[in-house]
Amino acid sequence: MKKTVLFLLALLALTGLKAQVAAQPGDILEVKESVFDFGKIPQGKPVFHFFDVVNHGTKPLRLDNVQASCGCTTPEWSKDEIPAGGTSRIRVGYNAASSGGFEKYITVTYNGNDTKQIKIKGEVWQAPAGAAPANASIQFLKQQIQ
Repeated sequence: MKKTVLFLLALLALTGLKAQVAAQPGDILEVKESVFDFGKIPQGKPVFHFFDVVNHGTKPLRLDNVQASCGCTTPEWSKDEIPAGGTSRIRVGYNAASSGGFEKYITVTYNGNDTKQIKIKGEVWQAPAGAAPANASIQFLKQQIQ
């Protein structure tokens, strides 16, 4: 019985310690979602998604840079300061020029040297080449009318 009580107390203490570690006061910028999956998108049709960011600090905060891992991904963000407790949005676009699966990383730099990373992913499917396949029934009807 004593071992069980001691084990439960130790587990409770570790859980409390973990909660304290997760709530670091130095973590000023929160990205509401760090990964967005576009799912299946058609080739050649650009897509975009908005990532919401929150300033949990006590002072205004500015996003210094938002940089994508390649040229097919284009981030856009406001150069205005985010007030303490305020939110902003980062618009991330993907051009969908190449078919197949993709994972692209975007690095958000703030407060001079602090960074967060967000990711977009999905799969680009290639449309069949040329026009739609011929329909034999339509061809037959056209011949009957002439």
